[in-house]
Amino acid sequence: MRKWIASFRAFSKRFLSEKYTIILMADLAGRMTRFSVPKNIVKVGAGFAAVGLCVFLYISFSMLSVNLHLDEVEHLRETSMIQKQEIQRFALRVEEFQNLMARLEKFDKKLRIITALENTCTVAEKSDVFGVGGPNTSEGIGQASEKYSQGILNQLDEDLGKLANHAKRQEVSFHELDGFFKDQSSLLTSTPSIWPTRGWITSGFSYRVSPFTGMREMHEGLDIATHLDAAVVAPANGVVVDVSTDNGYGNMVEIDHGYGIVTRYGHNSKVLVRRGERVKRGQVISKVGNTGRSTGPHVHYEVRLHGVPVNPYRYILTD
Repeated sequence: MRKWIASFRAFSKRFLSEKYTIILMADLAGRMTRFSVPKNIVKVGAGFAAVGLCVFLYISFSMLSVNLHLDEVEHLRETSMIQKQEIQRFALRVEEFQNLMARLEKFDKKLRIITALENTCTVAEKSDVFGVGGPNTSEGIGQASEKYSQGILNQLDEDLGKLANHAKRQEVSFHELDGFFKDQSSLLTSTPSIWPTRGWITSGFSYRVSPFTGMREMHEGLDIATHLDAAVVAPANGVVVDVSTDNGYGNMVEIDHGYGIVTRYGHNSKVLVRRGERVKRGQVISKVGNTGRSTGPHVHYEVRLHGVPVNPYRYILTD
């Protein structure tokens, strides 16, 4: 034990033998204060100070990193909230578009009922249900939030695919309806519906006694008497298929209106159209005359349906 104590004293003496002397002086004429500090104590103190400084710097850096991480987490939280809100708004737009497509489908069905078209295009299937939903957007960033975002994105992708197919089927259906209405429009514009000229009826569509032979015969049109050179107009759109001179009809014009309807105009003084010319309803095609077998200025107006004479009165909608 004494040896250990003696060894410790010898080590302490050697450890504290070398010293730094520090002199403190108030001014040149003042009192001096001096004290000594062992060099090894200074070295140990400096070592502890260096270690303390390193620990302080490490802790400060760690705190700074934590603060930066917290700021990043908060930024990610805000970004996630904004993205969720954007996805929700987009989902609502998809739902609005789906409602619009549903209204168009109802309108499509009504048009098909009105037009008696067979419903060959099924615009939307009952299975085309569009879903929107998810957890509360106030949830923190985590597995539930990620599942929510991915889930609603997958749902939106599926809904958009359904909407695309829905729109394609609706387009096909509307093209079919458009073709029908265009055909109906063409039929209406090509159907005689107005008087070819203004005057008075001297002979109708019926059997009569011929003013030339005194025999009973079928009169296959209307004789409309008016002043000489009055305008004769086309009662509907069509194509001039014949311009000729006949012993009975005199100067005659024949118009094919399509859909099996043909009209004839006889006894004209002058013809103003040529064969192959397209004419429109109300266009002047000739002048009233007295040519051919006629007793005075008038136009002989005939309507033929698939080659069979029909009463022109049925095709006059105006008084």
